[in-house]
Amino acid sequence: MIGLVRGVFAFLRMLGRERASDLGGWLLRSVSPLIPVNRVALANIRAAFPGMDEAEVRRIARGAWDNLGRTAAEYAHLRTLFDYDYQNPDPNGRVEVAGIEHFIALKDDDRPGLIFSAHLGNWELPAICAAAYDLETTAVFRAPNDPAIAAVVHEIRSGAMGGLAAAKPGAAFAMQGVLEAGGHLGMLIDQHFTRGVVVPFLGRPALTNPILGKFARRFECPVHGVRVMRLPGQRFRLELTPPLDLPRDAAGEIDVEGAMAMMTAVVEGWVRETPEQWLWMHRRWRPNMIGAEALRRFGDKAPQEPAFKAK
Repeated sequence: MIGLVRGVFAFLRMLGRERASDLGGWLLRSVSPLIPVNRVALANIRAAFPGMDEAEVRRIARGAWDNLGRTAAEYAHLRTLFDYDYQNPDPNGRVEVAGIEHFIALKDDDRPGLIFSAHLGNWELPAICAAAYDLETTAVFRAPNDPAIAAVVHEIRSGAMGGLAAAKPGAAFAMQGVLEAGGHLGMLIDQHFTRGVVVPFLGRPALTNPILGKFARRFECPVHGVRVMRLPGQRFRLELTPPLDLPRDAAGEIDVEGAMAMMTAVVEGWVRETPEQWLWMHRRWRPNMIGAEALRRFGDKAPQEPAFKAK
């Protein structure tokens, strides 16, 4: 099986980056109505945007499948996808970066740092950007379910990024070690986490992994958000936010639940801006796993327009 997966990636490399991306996008966009989990995507979009015209709902879903297909095909070209040079930026390059000064500050401040992101655009690019500029960063990832695909993807990531930490039992100790050594952690925070804290996301309560909030509280380190936008003409834009001014409790320490709510609000703003580039197929909201008290607290009062504070 692993040989077959390597063969597929070899074929995509042979096609070239642009044609491989176009093929992946076309393929998933075309077959998406036949994929059962497309019903999850449509239901999520309708719930997030009540009253939206059905044609627009389906357009967003097709766009999300297109983005997923492109991202999958672009793994074959991951090592050459990032071409940004902050000392001599090329306006015609494949990648542009907003907030590069924050990347540089993180590199030079001799402190640990946290970077959160979401499944938007090609979400692998921030880790590649960090490695390209020697920002010591460990990316926390969830391996694909298929062992053969997971093995090949890990090989590709290892050649294009810095440190990697699999999201599995015991990973928190390795992540803590990175921060204790003054390194940086990058993590996607937009997926369901069964043992998480309840925060509002797109108008509904959602369980979110609290680990970045816990690390922010313990290490008092800067926390940034980074997103990737897919642009016309096979291009990308990376945007790194200023450090967030996270909420604190009465004792002056960072409030973990409030911190995760603020980070999630930033992600919500990104998703609302480019909804066709987010991973709607994931079962992000699972109310049967959220207690009745939390549902009462968030169900009817979740904010629709997120905001965040910057230092």
